Amino acid sequence: MDRVRGISGTHTVQVPALKPISLVVHHGESVGVIGTNGSGKSTLMKILTGRVLPTTGNVYASSTPIMLGVNAALVQQLSGGDNITLGCLAMGMTKEQVAAKRQGIVELSGLEDSLHLPLRSYSSGMAARLQFAIATSVDPEILIIDEALNTGDAQFRNRTRRRLDTLRTEAGCVFLVSHSLATIKEMCSRTIWLEKGELIMDGDPEEVTSTYAVYAKKLGQSKPRGARLIREAKQRELAKTVVSWR
Repeated sequence: MDRVRGISGTHTVQVPALKPISLVVHHGESVGVIGTNGSGKSTLMKILTGRVLPTTGNVYASSTPIMLGVNAALVQQLSGGDNITLGCLAMGMTKEQVAAKRQGIVELSGLEDSLHLPLRSYSSGMAARLQFAIATSVDPEILIIDEALNTGDAQFRNRTRRRLDTLRTEAGCVFLVSHSLATIKEMCSRTIWLEKGELIMDGDPEEVTSTYAVYAKKLGQSKPRGARLIREAKQRELAKTVVSWR
């Protein structure tokens, strides 16, 4: 909500972050979520995890989704190795399970030479890699990643791609929110485009990201009419698809 101060005092204005959206995501899918800033991406992810309750509608899930974000809580004073132990224990693992998972976490993070250092000395990219490795060690059935994979080198991207493939195969589904269209195309089997709280496209990552790139380019060139025509055309196509399903 935004508070607007007028002549007569303070008034509260409701600003909907999302308009009615209907989605069905199946086991084994990796869903990329794209859109400009303020389009409702993070709000949708918070609703899926239950951190924000929708004013209308419902979310049905086979298990509680796990949210992974760059700002996820880790203890800055502890070493990377101690954070692995603490993070795994916090997720319900036993000491024996932590010991069994540790090497895989270390290999996925690529931080073998830095685990003895305190987390406060890590770059944001290093911390993101450690958080991803810890969070995915429990094989969550539903994993939501909000901008956590936009850092790291090509080697780390290859490892995360393999890990996401394993999650989709052995667990459930993955949601990946990112401004990196290359990451979305590389790591996702399906992509949805949100804009101004509305669902614009839902389909093949190559097609959705290519259309979105043209839309974003027109916005960057100060051609709002051209961008609006693209958005409206794709909304009409999506509406026809929904009608045909029914």
